[in-house]
Amino acid sequence: MKLSVLVPVYNEEQTLEEVVRRVCAFPVSKEIILVDDGSKDRSRDILTRLQEENDRAKDPLNQIRVFFQPQNQGKGAAIKTAMGYVSGDIVLVQDADLEYDPKDYPALLAPIEAGQADVVYGTRFAGGGAHRVLFFWHSLGNRALTLFSNMLTNLNLSDMEVGYKVFRAEILKNIELKSNRFGFEPEITVKLAKKGCRFYEVPISYHGRTYEEGKKITWKDGVAALYYMIRFRFAD
Repeated sequence: MKLSVLVPVYNEEQTLEEVVRRVCAFPVSKEIILVDDGSKDRSRDILTRLQEENDRAKDPLNQIRVFFQPQNQGKGAAIKTAMGYVSGDIVLVQDADLEYDPKDYPALLAPIEAGQADVVYGTRFAGGGAHRVLFFWHSLGNRALTLFSNMLTNLNLSDMEVGYKVFRAEILKNIELKSNRFGFEPEITVKLAKKGCRFYEVPISYHGRTYEEGKKITWKDGVAALYYMIRFRFAD
C-alpha cells in the first residue's frame, strides 16, 4: 500500500529539513505532501529547494510535493489543501516541528495494514517511547478535552488531541473538513466516530516544545476545540 504523508508547515525553518529527512528514511513507497501555510521565515525557501533536490534525485520511494498557501490560515486549512493531492492508500499527518518522530510509523501503520482499523491515533499517555516532561496544565487540558470528546462520541481514546493520526485514504476523502486551525483534531474525531469507523490507538514517543522553541497551540485553541466538538456532534 502506498503511503501519503501530509505535512502542514508554518515557520519551521529550524526543524523542516530534519523532519523531511526522517520521513524519507522510512523505507516504504510514499508521497510527502508539504503545505506551507504562509510562513514568514525561511520555510518556503527550504521547501522549494527540497522539492528541486527530490525532482533531480528521482527517488523511487519518496516523491516530495510542495504547495504554498497564499496566507496563514491554520493547520486544518493546510491539511484540507494537502488532501486535494493525495494518491496513496493510507494518509498520515506529520507535524513539521519534530515533536513526533517518524520512527513510530511501523506501529502506527500496523493496525490498518492488518485490516483491523480504519483510523489509528498515537497516544502520548499510554506508555510508548521517551517523553519530554513539560506543561502540567497542557496535559490536564488535553485529558479534559479527550474526556469530553469520548462522552460525545462513545469512544475510549486516551489522547484525542494527538498530532499523529493515520487514516485509510478512502475514509478520509469522504469527510468534509471545515475547521481551519487546530479544530481539525476534534472535528475529524467526531465525524469519523459518527460514521462508525474502527479506531485503534498505539503508544508513541513525544518530544514536546516550549513556546520559546516554537510551540503554537494556546488555551484559546482548547476553548475552540470544545465548540467544534459540540458543533460537529450535533450538526455539520
